[in-house]
Amino acid sequence: MLISSALFSQSRFKNVIISSEKEPNELVITVSPFDSKYLVAAANLDAFYYSLDGGLSWQIRNISNTEYGVWGDPCLVFDTQGNLYYFHLASNSKYWYDRIVCQKSSDGGFTWDNTGTYIGNNPPNLQDKEWASCDMTYSPYRNNIYVVWTQCGQENYDRSLPSNIPDESYGSNIFFSRSTDGSGSWSRMKRINEYNGTPCINVDSTVLGVTNCIGTGGEVYVCWTGPYGVIFDRSTDAGDSWLEKDVIVASLPGGFKFNVPGIYRTFGFASMNCDHSSGPYSGSIYICWSDQRNGISNTDIWIAKSVNNGFSWSPPIKVNDDLTNTHQFFSWMTIDRTNGFIYVVFYDRRNHKGLETDVYLAKSTDGGGTFINERISQLPFEPDESVFFGDYINIHASGGMIRPVWTRLEGTMLSVWTAIIDE
Repeated sequence: MLISSALFSQSRFKNVIISSEKEPNELVITVSPFDSKYLVAAANLDAFYYSLDGGLSWQIRNISNTEYGVWGDPCLVFDTQGNLYYFHLASNSKYWYDRIVCQKSSDGGFTWDNTGTYIGNNPPNLQDKEWASCDMTYSPYRNNIYVVWTQCGQENYDRSLPSNIPDESYGSNIFFSRSTDGSGSWSRMKRINEYNGTPCINVDSTVLGVTNCIGTGGEVYVCWTGPYGVIFDRSTDAGDSWLEKDVIVASLPGGFKFNVPGIYRTFGFASMNCDHSSGPYSGSIYICWSDQRNGISNTDIWIAKSVNNGFSWSPPIKVNDDLTNTHQFFSWMTIDRTNGFIYVVFYDRRNHKGLETDVYLAKSTDGGGTFINERISQLPFEPDESVFFGDYINIHASGGMIRPVWTRLEGTMLSVWTAIIDE
């Protein structure tokens, strides 16, 4: 059970450093479907980490790609057969990221194919910030892999063009592709958003930070942030068709890009998950994000819930339980599919007056109705706005094993950490 943070001067959870090599940030973590002790994680630009003992110790590798290069934004996905997929941006051209690359490992990440396959090459457009998921249900689409990302149009550096023009080559748009053969091939990229964002040079009014998850019946759920708020879309036929109208989950007062002192840049990107447990909230969809609706000095974490496949959404529920005028930011959410418990990890400054920053975990056992918060980092750290911190952190939970990952700064050195949380 999580206990109120006020009772502790330091976290009761063991913190483990994963790596301090190559200034790591923008993290992802997941676990093998066949071995609960085998954890894998990744970080910018090309780092891959694995643990054979549930996160107590880690091995460090770097992924390379002889054909397309590696340029960060890692995403790790297992399929039902235990194959592991590492998605990342490319770096083989003057555009840096002209496609989304997927490299496959059939032995859990010990060895990788050298080139992989790619999605979304559409020059001169740029492809950015992908996310992926695999259908682990027993739907007709079992083991399909789905990828979503943002395309920055060919006028990427031209501020003069208007937004909301119908040509998908302009502005920023959300695209989708799927693989039905273990990443051997990919469907033709398809735009799924109704309204596009501005060119990517105006990042605060783009459509960006797209993520996806799978419903209990094999539905594909997608959400992103943009000038219209937190947006949701859905497909019930493996991505062949999508909702005609974008569903607005919540507004984003002040936008999804905002200032947090000491941080190079701060996005309130959304994370999303569906409850696959047999509990009372099975099938519920949750979207979690941060924004500054309570003021520019008071960033907060929010969650919204849908119990009808995304047709309607609850009002935003505050996740951080502090009453301070401080910043909580860079949140990520997961659901333990064995019991439906929701976990959200985020940076938090409730205990400090300056830039010192802790890492907190929020837990809900009642379908997002209420949250208990606890500090999980042993010591605070102080970020520096000249050091790029990435745009998100991450967390995985399964069978009562909760493993968050975050970045901290000591002097000018970034490092990746986890906490050993076993319930």
